[in-house]
Amino acid sequence: MANTVLDFERPLLELEEKIAELRKFTDEKGIDFSEEIKTLEKRARELKKDIYGNLTPWQRVLIARHAERPTAEDYIKALIADFIELHGDRSFGDDKAIIGGIGRFQGRPVTVIGHLKGKETKQNIKRNFGMPHPEGYRKALRLMKQAEKFKRPVLCFIDTPGAYCGVGAEERGQGEAIARNLMEMSTLKTPVIAVVIGEGGSGGALALGMGDRVFMLENSVYSISSPEAFATILWKDATRAGEATEKMKMTARDLQEMGIIDEIIPEPLGGAHRDYETTARNIATAIQPHLEELIGLRFEELLANRYQKFRSIGVYQEG
Repeated sequence: MANTVLDFERPLLELEEKIAELRKFTDEKGIDFSEEIKTLEKRARELKKDIYGNLTPWQRVLIARHAERPTAEDYIKALIADFIELHGDRSFGDDKAIIGGIGRFQGRPVTVIGHLKGKETKQNIKRNFGMPHPEGYRKALRLMKQAEKFKRPVLCFIDTPGAYCGVGAEERGQGEAIARNLMEMSTLKTPVIAVVIGEGGSGGALALGMGDRVFMLENSVYSISSPEAFATILWKDATRAGEATEKMKMTARDLQEMGIIDEIIPEPLGGAHRDYETTARNIATAIQPHLEELIGLRFEELLANRYQKFRSIGVYQEG
């Protein structure tokens, strides 16, 4: 079980700890508690289904932000063979909040790009908490154009609270870097598949999200801003973030209903942080048939479909 426990998970943790104590007592004292353990295990399974089968949008946000949730680097290790990381934007520097390189997905050469958070304070500082600077997006674009040249499909893993908004980032053209990625990705002459694996925050996420297919893990979120920022703007009160998530429609189910994403990738019961391997297999299962379909399209058809995909997003009402 994960070391970091969310408040709504605590009753389940306490039950699992009782089961572990009984097993330990059985091993040490030789007293048979098998029936009691079976009863508690049944109760734990029921409680687990009840908790994770009825998650609120805010609880999904907390799972998406979980400190032990798999990162892009974890999925690259699980899914991409012979991965070679490539660095730098050839203009300013190498942004550690973006990981990118080349490797093989199920034997096929691919370019892989993703936002990268850390799992503890030192790593998060190094990765700027997954918030890229302009050079991160320019590095990503450089790798995409390289993929286009060598006819490699592009896989993007999205997981960021948003692009970094510090003075240095603005001075180096944060808005321009994001806008250029959107423009270039819209006409990139190679298939692009994007998967939201954690947080998908604002333009910082969208700059890697102009895919021919866009997927979301079951407990990931994708939105115009963080719930805290939304609540601050709307009510001048960041503590109403939980209430804001209800209005933002940022869960995978909401976004699939609105036609913004193509498919929801299931997670193991309890979240991706409880079972990295199963989550990685689920991602591979989702990606593989779509990748084969996209590779079979002519460039003209690929770009026309991508154009129509994004042009058709959205609904309106006539007053």
